Amino acid sequence: MRIHYLEIVCRDVAEQCAALERVHGLSFGPAVAALGQARVAEAPDGSLIGVRAPLAEHEQPIVRPYLEVDDIAKAVQEAEAAGAVIAYPPTRQGDTGTWAIYFLGDVQLGLWQR
Repeated sequence: MRIHYLEIVCRDVAEQCAALERVHGLSFGPAVAALGQARVAEAPDGSLIGVRAPLAEHEQPIVRPYLEVDDIAKAVQEAEAAGAVIAYPPTRQGDTGTWAIYFLGDVQLGLWQR
């Protein structure tokens, strides 16, 4: 299992990016519209870290990993069978792949298929 994208939703994007750059040596680029205006850095292992502000008034700060899967439709079915609620069904994200989000209990996890 590999984390494809680690999404950090916070109120002060610049503060979080500066800390991650200082502590982990990351380098964040400008905001990416296709990723909710997230500023994105690539980790040494190739995984992506995105930091963005909430997209709506009701969205709370969260750190959400998107786990890489080979077959997102099957992974979503398996998550549902395990009792998860699908918050966002598989959604194409430009040329970066397809993602989905599910809730199980009070934990949110994302899935990402390249």
